[in-house]
Amino acid sequence: MKKLIVFMVITAFMPSILWAQKQHPKMYHLLIGTYTNDGSKGIYVYRFNGKTGKTKFEQSAKTSDPSFLAVSADQKYVYAVNESHHPSGDSVTAFKFNDRNGKLTYLNQLPTYGQDPCYVTVDRKNKNLFVANYSSGSLTAYSLKPNGSLGDTLQTIRHTGGSVDTSRQKTAHVHAVILSPDEKYLLADDLGTDKVYEYRYQPNQKQPLTPAAQPTVSVNAGNGPRHLVFSRDAKHAYLVQEMGAKITVFNYINNKLSAAQTVEMDNASFKGQNGAADIHLSPDGKFLYASNRGEANDLVVFKVNKASGKLSFVQRQSCLGKGPRNFAIDPSGDFLLVANQISNDIFTFKVNKTTGKLTQFGTKLEVSHPVCLKFVPMK
Repeated sequence: MKKLIVFMVITAFMPSILWAQKQHPKMYHLLIGTYTNDGSKGIYVYRFNGKTGKTKFEQSAKTSDPSFLAVSADQKYVYAVNESHHPSGDSVTAFKFNDRNGKLTYLNQLPTYGQDPCYVTVDRKNKNLFVANYSSGSLTAYSLKPNGSLGDTLQTIRHTGGSVDTSRQKTAHVHAVILSPDEKYLLADDLGTDKVYEYRYQPNQKQPLTPAAQPTVSVNAGNGPRHLVFSRDAKHAYLVQEMGAKITVFNYINNKLSAAQTVEMDNASFKGQNGAADIHLSPDGKFLYASNRGEANDLVVFKVNKASGKLSFVQRQSCLGKGPRNFAIDPSGDFLLVANQISNDIFTFKVNKTTGKLTQFGTKLEVSHPVCLKFVPMK
């Protein structure tokens, strides 16, 4: 009888266990985008053990300066911007991805019709792809073919204007393009104009982007918008600002942004140079993390108020290297990996899911100029 009861209990919970394993497998591919001007080949693929936090080299794919990567929702394709500083403009490259062994197979490459592409986004249906061109202050939209390769260039939009810092904001500088959770809008963070632009996204149109009812929202002059992330419930958005090292919390209601709070990343005594870079929420949405380069070289942790979305400071943790341009949290939320561009290393931190705090874990991974990290669950 006891054996029968135990069997029934295990059977009852088995769907939940299998669901959890399916949602958060403990083995991942870690894709690393790099700058290739100092020995790097391009994109590196490591195997990441989500239980032990250890990495093991798998593959590499040769491509020029893949400074930002995007992985398709079905994990079959990877897209990389090639930020090679070509006078005539740079490019974006499509790869087929084998999510079993981590192999990247080149598909095709197209120009971005802009200079210094620094961000790429693909929609969930793998219909269209978007690139942000930093130096030319523009964004470009592409169609995607059924085999994952780049199709037609659909649209290029160029921002105009600048802001108060004439050394860095003389012209527009689009730094990121992010689709809203429902994928009805595309938001473009512009460091040069101190604005976030919002476009209505209609994937079946020849020109899929048109200005939204709220075409722009401004931040304080000189702060320099860089990256933005939405909350899981899509009620809030968080914008990290590179030059001011600030994070602005927006309410997102009826597809419009309204500022609710702005917090400092620096402590009160810090007087050095800033270079705020990346921003991510923990998978459970309870904590927000942001990186700061310049002379700070740290990661800042905030707790998220579930009701209001507002932030409260938790921790400031050294990134243990220089130039934390990008970082990633594994899908289970157990580990955070930070890519230090200048010191050529990647450090792993253990995440306390209750407090949000970070502690160093394991040894560093040496990679030449790492600037983008992406986790892909293994099959």
